[in-house]
Amino acid sequence: MATASPAQDTRSAILSAGQAIMGRKGYSGVGLTEILTAAGVPKGSFYHYFASKDAFGEAMVAAYFEDYLAGMDAIIGRSGLTAAERLMLYFADWRENQVAYDCQGRCLAVKLGAEVADLSEPMRLALKAGTGGVVSRLEAMLRAGIADGSLRFEGHAGDVAASLYNLWLGASVMVKIERSHEPFEAALRTTRRMLAISQA
Repeated sequence: MATASPAQDTRSAILSAGQAIMGRKGYSGVGLTEILTAAGVPKGSFYHYFASKDAFGEAMVAAYFEDYLAGMDAIIGRSGLTAAERLMLYFADWRENQVAYDCQGRCLAVKLGAEVADLSEPMRLALKAGTGGVVSRLEAMLRAGIADGSLRFEGHAGDVAASLYNLWLGASVMVKIERSHEPFEAALRTTRRMLAISQA
């Protein structure tokens, strides 16, 4: 297996630091100096890796979703489970990763979605591509659930997948507003009703 070069390691360190900090503070509220200090990278080095803060943000969002979608693929690939069971594992993982009010970079789409969509077209497109990847994987799980008989729902699988993602994204915002887990519990109840999944 190829090892990362020092330049790749430095770039990854900057991206990781930015993800952790912006996951807490948002995009506009964070300066490059704070990110570089956290990454242990000299201030003058940033532009060796990124043309601008906007380009950095685009790369950070893309890297975030690359990891996120790999995690989804691992759940989808679990053997010995029905599609309904894999879907419930995914939403359990969602709750676990986003239930903390200080997300430590684990809920970047929730934190940055509304903020950067109006600030940066490249970041908006990166978010669109990433969230589209999530919805397509949800759709695949729904189709598998129809095939194995573990799920039932009305409508097109793509529309239902988008509705589920929107439901859980909204619940993630409300968890922050209410400082309560109840929005996730409500989302879970709605998900079970939509897909005819009985309570285990």
